Amino acid sequence: MSDKNSTIDMEYDERYKKYNVGKYADKYSEQGLFDKITGSVKKAGLSVIYKALQLFYVAKNPNVPMKIRAAIIAPLGYFISPVDLIPDLMPVVGFGDDAAVIALAMAAAHMYITEDVKQRAKDTIRKMFGESAISELD
Repeated sequence: MSDKNSTIDMEYDERYKKYNVGKYADKYSEQGLFDKITGSVKKAGLSVIYKALQLFYVAKNPNVPMKIRAAIIAPLGYFISPVDLIPDLMPVVGFGDDAAVIALAMAAAHMYITEDVKQRAKDTIRKMFGESAISELD
């Protein structure tokens, strides 16, 4: 591994430590993610949900390295968990920490977020929330 990659890895590790996301990996489940999405669309916003779904589809890809999957699963577990840095029940700011953790995971997984992944995420949103929800994305 090059020094540049080591530096990037350390930067991600430090950012994740701020949110202590590692302890949330066991909170992740496919059902838990979809339950959270269904119950949180108005509070979290479609943008955060769209990004979470992109991460979900990247993590399901067997060609994605385990290190990247691990960098996705813990943040998705954090998103699912009702117990996090800023409680999701707090108006406006409740999903701010979730959005930050999802953004960090997006940065780690960016090279695996293909047009196919984006389309699958949009198709899922379309099925869950209807065609009109798609116009708010990208």
